Amino acid sequence: MRHFVEELEELKAKLLEMSSLVESAIYRSITAVVQKDELLAREVLTNEARVNQIEIEIDDLAISLLALQQPMATDLRLIVSAIKINNDLERMGDLAVNIAERALDLLHEPIVKPMVDIPHIAALVQSMVRKSLDAFVARDGDLARSVLASDDAVDDLRNASFHELLSFMEHDPRNIRQSMSLLSVVRNLERIADHATNIAEDVLFLAKGIDVRHHAESRV
Repeated sequence: MRHFVEELEELKAKLLEMSSLVESAIYRSITAVVQKDELLAREVLTNEARVNQIEIEIDDLAISLLALQQPMATDLRLIVSAIKINNDLERMGDLAVNIAERALDLLHEPIVKPMVDIPHIAALVQSMVRKSLDAFVARDGDLARSVLASDDAVDDLRNASFHELLSFMEHDPRNIRQSMSLLSVVRNLERIADHATNIAEDVLFLAKGIDVRHHAESRV
């Protein structure tokens, strides 16, 4: 039993390390876009290998716990949730890489008006990521529900940015390349928010044993 408890703690520790790496990647990628910081963008690309490696380590440890320890009840839910959250975090890391690549594309482009919306969207998305991970650590169902409630706001901001950027391209075709890169940034941020929502749903499953996927009416 002691060995099992130690391995569970190792699993949680690795998941928290993964969380920290991914949060840092998201922050650096967005800062690279807004501040045109090539160094930060390249740091995100360089650190991707560590994110991928720890994803494998978490999966291996979780599968070993399932196969050898045959956990039940809360411990089983924790391990299953860890596997799913690990996958969402890895995808967030990939999306941060996508944003960093767009930051490199935008390095020598002039700053355009729609850029002011990206920090706003990014702040909301980063808040969702932080709350979903804090909810996991504390097994806080109420905090997880607050993440679910924010998802619609991100969708609304994405739609507004899409229309603004489309108008910007129509006004001056010379802005098409830059606007397409900014659209990609917004789209990747929205997808990060979707993964934060997935984590929040997993926290509700872990903390309360309920499944709220595909049932928006039961989220709030």
